[in-house]
Amino acid sequence: MSKDFSLNKVEVALTPLERFEEYLQSRGMRNTDQRRILVELVFSQHDHFDADALLDKLPRKGHSGYVSRPTVYRTLSEFVDAGLLRKFELDGRAVYEHDYGYPQHDHLYCQQCQRLFEFQSSQLVTLRDQVARKHQFHVMGHRLIISGICESCYRARRKRVRRKQDRI
Repeated sequence: MSKDFSLNKVEVALTPLERFEEYLQSRGMRNTDQRRILVELVFSQHDHFDADALLDKLPRKGHSGYVSRPTVYRTLSEFVDAGLLRKFELDGRAVYEHDYGYPQHDHLYCQQCQRLFEFQSSQLVTLRDQVARKHQFHVMGHRLIISGICESCYRARRKRVRRKQDRI
């Protein structure tokens, strides 16, 4: 998963590691080396990812910094509970993105290349709030993923040479 457009960060009082340590301490859990490795890796860059992509970036078994698959899945769930990551389903798989220190935004999803493009729209928020007021609904947030085909894939698809059997 990747993106071309970067949203501005939201000012936060704690680093993601400090926020996670606070979360663990409030639940009587230890901050292990594996958890610290995962926090540092996940927050070293902003990108949408799934557990397999994260596992691919980690050292293999027998190397320093190794984190097991179950620990990765468990820790990702803890990151979501701690408010560090947001999880959503995309084509039947769990995808994660930064939530802590990152503004409310929505996505365009290319079904061909599987890229996610982030965007913000004040008009969308205004419409959301109008609909909520009409239905006496109290908004706590929203997530919108618009599926389609990005310009690059659309152009590539149109350039494809049509074979005789494709025209039948």
